Amino acid sequence: MEQKMNIEQFKGQARLPKFAIPSHYDLHLKLDLSAACTFSGTVKINLSIIEKTNFLVLNANQLHVHQALFTTSGNQQYCPSDVVVDDVDEVVVLVFDEPLCVGEGLLRIEFSGKLNEHLKGLYRCTYVDKEVKKNMAVTQFEAADARRCFPCWDEPALKATFKITLDAPSELTALSNMPIIDEKLDGNVKTVYFEETPVMSTYLVAVVVGLFDHIEDTTTDGVKVRAYCPVGRSDEGKFALELTIKSLDIFTKYFSTPYPLPKLDMVAVPEFAAGAMENFGLIVYRDNEMLYSDSKSTARRKQRVTAIYSLAIL
Repeated sequence: MEQKMNIEQFKGQARLPKFAIPSHYDLHLKLDLSAACTFSGTVKINLSIIEKTNFLVLNANQLHVHQALFTTSGNQQYCPSDVVVDDVDEVVVLVFDEPLCVGEGLLRIEFSGKLNEHLKGLYRCTYVDKEVKKNMAVTQFEAADARRCFPCWDEPALKATFKITLDAPSELTALSNMPIIDEKLDGNVKTVYFEETPVMSTYLVAVVVGLFDHIEDTTTDGVKVRAYCPVGRSDEGKFALELTIKSLDIFTKYFSTPYPLPKLDMVAVPEFAAGAMENFGLIVYRDNEMLYSDSKSTARRKQRVTAIYSLAIL
């Protein structure tokens, strides 16, 4: 009863309690893009416990938490006696019978969810391949919807590094913030490993899995830029690619600051809540805000695309 009463203190709060601060996420997502449209995953979070506590409170929304374990730097393990998921306050509370002491540790959580149709978090998007409607997966985490994809400290100030791994259908393209460092094939599923990101907020983490054609070019500083377009429409990504290459070169000179990542991907998806989202290294656009055709698009469309690109890159 006392624990339940204590849990009430975390409800109705605008911010997470500061018992622990994350520094790194190792996230492995497994996507099922069949009719079920579900996902499961494991996240390992490096934490600094800064206040002795019987609770760890982090964000989660519309997720099922299956298992959690906290391991200290001294290899002592603590399994929560209770896991309370509150979708109203969008938090998950891990309750420990023994207090966690100040120091470093690793929190491991297994979870699952469903790709939603609300264009938030990790959501389902559809495309047509040879007259057949198929599913793809897209993320939109701004401002506070990373919690719909994985349990996390989903506040912009609580920045961390991220290492992402995806299990996806082998015939599809898997994209994230950073370049691919390895890929393994197991039947019709491939596991894609991405480089670790710089320190950043959770809302800038991005994942896209779908069927695309792409074109690419390189800036004068050696940054690889790719435009991912619907199959058969890569020519409509040429203007975006040219504009991005020029913009990166101009901004690098103007701000005297080089672009900080080894690549920049742009991807056009058919269903997206905004014009674009400036995810670090993987900018996602609604397709009609990215694709441009010299023979079909208007001058006004060209102006609109230019404006969206400039804002997204900045």
